[in-house]
Amino acid sequence: MDQINIGIVCYPTFGGSGVVATELGKALAKEGHRVHFITYSQPTRLDFLNENLFYHEVEFHSYPLFEYPPYELALASKMVSVVKNEKLDLLHVHYAIPHASAAYVAKQILKSEGIYIPVVTTLHGTDITLVGKDPSYEPVVTFSINQSDGVTAVSEDLRRETYEHFKITVDIDVIPNFIDLDKFKKQKKDHFKKAICPNGESLVVHTSNFRKVKRIGDVIQIFANIHQAIPSKLLMIGDGPERAKAEAQSRELGIENDVRFLGKLEAIEEVLSVADLFLMPSEKESFGLAALEAMACEVPLISSNAGGLPELNVQGITGFMSEVGDVEDMSRKALFILDKKNLPTFKENALKRAREFDIANILPLYERVYQRVIEKTAKTVE
Repeated sequence: MDQINIGIVCYPTFGGSGVVATELGKALAKEGHRVHFITYSQPTRLDFLNENLFYHEVEFHSYPLFEYPPYELALASKMVSVVKNEKLDLLHVHYAIPHASAAYVAKQILKSEGIYIPVVTTLHGTDITLVGKDPSYEPVVTFSINQSDGVTAVSEDLRRETYEHFKITVDIDVIPNFIDLDKFKKQKKDHFKKAICPNGESLVVHTSNFRKVKRIGDVIQIFANIHQAIPSKLLMIGDGPERAKAEAQSRELGIENDVRFLGKLEAIEEVLSVADLFLMPSEKESFGLAALEAMACEVPLISSNAGGLPELNVQGITGFMSEVGDVEDMSRKALFILDKKNLPTFKENALKRAREFDIANILPLYERVYQRVIEKTAKTVE
């Protein structure tokens, strides 16, 4: 399709929405589109140079009058500036709060100057399932989604929940999260595996933001059960409010020498490349991007059956799912996967499933949405 000049608004952090937005922008740039990131700091995954990639920092200042800096207003103003100066064709905002509402304000300002810019909003999960339901935000979230020219959600489950809890009057396209298989293909890291597991132990991995919804305590307990049955090690990647409690739990269970907390890592694929099993016992997952990244590195999955996970993890094929909190069932199934007779098949199946979510398959879905909203806006202006 013809080159599109796109503004992408996202959180620049390790979180799923920021990762997806950044990887999408990079893929679009490789396809020849011009991509302008608009956020308060350079996105974590924006790690290479491309003539079609641009970054615009949102600057906002504190004044004695404001208890909290008005980021949403600064963001809306920056959107207006970038749209006008860079002659953008559309804005794609990731995570409803506050990006969709800021985009609406920018859109109205631009409209008053005779500039009509379509807005696509992508819903990622907690912007709907957690934060968006808060009475303090719900009316604005509902209004902003309904005022978007295009809306996408990362799973069928999130689409259903959005319609269930909000008075949404627009269509929502489901476009799943994706993976760059070139980046996440399994790498030969035998020396790294031997350093962690010198005696051939099984290597279990978990990565998240260590919030309560991730059920970090379940991760530790599942591993403790695995550890009791077979020689094994656990790598915990990420950080957050539940980390200290998880470290204490490891000590209480006497497994602290075989559990390593690595903090936040950028090159997570290097760790996943040597893992045997990924644990995701979350209470809620709109999609499970971290699990997809693991599967792309041939790592099978033990997960809950919450949210969008059944749309990713194929029961008995790429791994297993259990009811939220059923630690004993997850432990039994984990040991089944880690059995040397079963593990190669699960690894092969995980990669095969991950290939279905290759960015090459997903990118055209976004391009179609872009084309549709641009044409719709052009007709409205006429």
